[in-house]
Amino acid sequence: MARTGRPPQDPARRLERAHRILDAATELILRWGYDKTTIDDVAQRAGVAKGTIYLHWKTRDELFTALLRRERVRLVAEVREREPAAPGELFGLFALALLGRPLMRAVLSGDSEVLGKLTRRKHDSGPRLPPGGPLDAYAEELAEIGAIDGDPREQVVVITSIVYGFLFLPGVKPPDERIAELVTTAIERTLSPGGPLPPGGEQAVARATRRFLDAMTEAAQQKLALSLEV
Repeated sequence: MARTGRPPQDPARRLERAHRILDAATELILRWGYDKTTIDDVAQRAGVAKGTIYLHWKTRDELFTALLRRERVRLVAEVREREPAAPGELFGLFALALLGRPLMRAVLSGDSEVLGKLTRRKHDSGPRLPPGGPLDAYAEELAEIGAIDGDPREQVVVITSIVYGFLFLPGVKPPDERIAELVTTAIERTLSPGGPLPPGGEQAVARATRRFLDAMTEAAQQKLALSLEV
């Protein structure tokens, strides 16, 4: 028989418990904010002993990092399931997925009511489109296909500026679906090369988009796996 407070020996049970703890922490942080959510609160909500949580994560901050990494995996999976075939559609769906995830919205906006002392910290597992890596590679591949004009690195700046600019519109905001539509249209108009794609260009863009999402998925899953080691 397993000792009280120790992780279950079955890896599947350990993983299930870790996700149950993360579910509880997410609910409480969104309800009360990070500063007011204690490990005791999370343990009670998840139905585990306080010491059990520390068997998964040494600190509350490590638990929060795991939360963000799981959210990122789920966000990318949500976009991938919609099978976007072009940059405008891809980033419109990315914006819509972000808007539908309160914790990620709080991180992006620096919501102090939710994040408390974490507002000024940077998390590598956050939802932003990271410079370099898959995004730069995607822009370079689009340029080679002839799907965008100009320096791919500059286009990455344009893409991120459009996405996050629409996410944080001042004043009264349109519905989330309308914001996603606006992001799609802005990306399409801005990145358009001004002429038709070469033969087979649309199919090449769709393949590049899938490769980008595959790379994002792999990177997100690898980081989450590190946070779920027990």
